Amino acid sequence: MVITISREYGAGGHTVGRKVAEELGIEFYDQDIIDAAVKESGLEKPEVERVEEEITRTEIFLRMISPASYVDQQHNIRAIEQRIIVELALKGPCVILGRCADDILEKAGIPSLNVFLHAGVIQRAVRISELLGNKNPNEIQKKMQRTDAARRAYYEQFTGKKWGNSRNYTISLDTGFLGYDTCVQLIVEATHKADALHG
Repeated sequence: MVITISREYGAGGHTVGRKVAEELGIEFYDQDIIDAAVKESGLEKPEVERVEEEITRTEIFLRMISPASYVDQQHNIRAIEQRIIVELALKGPCVILGRCADDILEKAGIPSLNVFLHAGVIQRAVRISELLGNKNPNEIQKKMQRTDAARRAYYEQFTGKKWGNSRNYTISLDTGFLGYDTCVQLIVEATHKADALHG
């Protein structure tokens, strides 16, 4: 079974995803997708990362009046990542982090267990402080808001669905309330049951 993980910033998506992959003995894909897109597109990694996820509502408006080359570049990277994600999923069971993988696989007719991870603001702020090595609450809050806004805009632009809406996912888990280890075990158990039903 392929597992996709979407997440709020600071909710521990990377940590949970990697642990799930380790528990199940399957591959975990995150930066690998960017690296493959960089290689195929010929662009620099920072440029791919910027085009890939840093999409805000303001930028969506600006793109409407921007040169077609910017839009073409974005859609080119998007098309490359879509193909990479489908290819990785077809190789066998794996965990794929972000990048609208849930929607991509659904459209490709590939079964997947889709997870959304969220947490309270305080728990996320503590995690982000650790990630950034920054204890300034204002800076942490701004980073949290900007990153979530970018992820929401990216997801909604490319899928037409509401980011974080539980109906769009198989499981929605609060990592702040449950803790990472419990979330990992719940996802692993759900994967085993899904394999039994669909395998």
